[in-house]
Amino acid sequence: MKSQEIRKIAPEMDPLRIGMGWSIDDLSKTQIMVESTFGDSHPGSAHLFTLVEKACEGIKKANGKGARYFTTDICDGQSQGHDGINYSLASRDLIAAMIETHAQATPFDGAVYIASCDKGMPAHLMAAGRNNIPCIFVTGGVMEAGPNLLTLEQIGAYSAMAQRGEISEEEFLYYKHHACPSCGACSFMGTASTMQIMAEALGLMLPGSALMPATCEDLKDVAEKAGKQAVWLAEHDIKPSDIVTWKSFENAIKVHAAISGSTNSLLHLPAIAKEFGIELDSDAFDRLHRGAHYLLNIRPAGKWPAQYFYYAGGVPAVMEEIKEQLHLDVMTVTGKTLGENLEDLKKNGYYERCAALLEKTGVKKEDVIFPYDHPIGENGTIAVLKGNLAPLGSVMKHSVVPKPMQETILKARVFDCEEDAIDAIIKKKIQPGDAVFIRYEGPKGSGMPEMFYTTEAIASDPELSASIALITDGRFSGASKGPAIGHVSPEAQEGGPIALVEDGDLIQISVKERKLAIVGIHGEMMSDKEIDEILAQRKQNWKPKKAKYEKGILSIYTQLASSPMNGGGMEWRKENE
Repeated sequence: MKSQEIRKIAPEMDPLRIGMGWSIDDLSKTQIMVESTFGDSHPGSAHLFTLVEKACEGIKKANGKGARYFTTDICDGQSQGHDGINYSLASRDLIAAMIETHAQATPFDGAVYIASCDKGMPAHLMAAGRNNIPCIFVTGGVMEAGPNLLTLEQIGAYSAMAQRGEISEEEFLYYKHHACPSCGACSFMGTASTMQIMAEALGLMLPGSALMPATCEDLKDVAEKAGKQAVWLAEHDIKPSDIVTWKSFENAIKVHAAISGSTNSLLHLPAIAKEFGIELDSDAFDRLHRGAHYLLNIRPAGKWPAQYFYYAGGVPAVMEEIKEQLHLDVMTVTGKTLGENLEDLKKNGYYERCAALLEKTGVKKEDVIFPYDHPIGENGTIAVLKGNLAPLGSVMKHSVVPKPMQETILKARVFDCEEDAIDAIIKKKIQPGDAVFIRYEGPKGSGMPEMFYTTEAIASDPELSASIALITDGRFSGASKGPAIGHVSPEAQEGGPIALVEDGDLIQISVKERKLAIVGIHGEMMSDKEIDEILAQRKQNWKPKKAKYEKGILSIYTQLASSPMNGGGMEWRKENE
């Protein structure tokens, strides 16, 4: 319902808005909610108030009225290493619910959504589908790299190296003090950067505005233009459901393959699609990644910090390389199609402005975004593995996995929490040829935390990085690299096969066959039938663990969370289901 219709049936609205400083004229203007994650929670959100104000200026110049709302997100980086990370995925659903509440309790004609990071971005995208009022997204960009192009994702490796005595405490302290020199999302292709790109790839941002350096003045201009465009979208009643379609998600996944995007996207994009009434599962990722050309040389899989992505032309430059695979007829927030937007960018000097920034680095565009005909890889970056260990699927980012670990059989070493596993790795209790299992860390087990420090401990150890694998029902940081398989479903807390694995069982990993399976018991290869019988016996003796959280939001989330392969969101179920 339009805001002016609501005024007629809610007579207290006008005096209450006048009470907070609105003028009489403001009451009849197009009303735009400006929702952001601004707050002193982390560098990705601490600077967003400036963008909120610029968006409001744009709304005012377009003869609209902006109203500022805030739902601050948490920081996965500051939550790492302790139980705070268990709140991370749940926070996505809570932020989306709060934005829904803001928009539905006091209806607006449109919205500007402003966020930067891991859960704030997908939460706003989920809310956009749920609210379905005309809207546009602005992202807070990325931070500058530190000295010698130091970026935050290297801290996990340096931490493991310091614990092993390979670098001094003084060196480690220097890295910690210089890894985040400015505001903005972390400067690598983690979940934050990936989800900024996904928002643009879905058609919900001004073209070329994802991953701009947070310190550049152009980002403020983008926020102001977005404010103006939000009023235009509201006046023309162009809703996100008119823009975001199945073809939009196919475009986004194609871009995801080209940039070696975060595995967390396999949690977030299905959850976002669900809010738009679109069924998107992990098999779509696997299908669209097969044969896709991987082009982006950005950390953690590549060489350069994320700010170089924008310098090289950003999302439009990647889209130009994979143009033949994209649906160019999809609508976007400009009121034009994707194809029309790409042509406009060629004419308005966008690429020339990006090239001027890149020239200062001494790096060539082709060093950052490889040409389609000369890709980094030709089979995408994500593989969804299934088998008797993961009947519903599991996720591997094979573009950062050493070749020996893509086709191998390993011996299981089982841990029921991450703390025990990382202790064993650091203390050299894990040997080449082991498959390190961390279980009961799925959505129902503990909230599905990231296994970031475990992956970094493995990837930074030359002896282990190409000789063992990590297998978990938890998830990984977008910064993670190395031999890791996550999202194993069904999870251990639900009695999935991962709960039945024992030390010494033989585990087959095959990217080529998309297979993750138990192929032997206690070191002895066995037939599928024999293994099924043994797993059935083990299942009879298995009992679920006591709930980790008995009060608070995580007690609710862990009860209601769906499978990681279905977005890991809270789903209310009827008692008889």
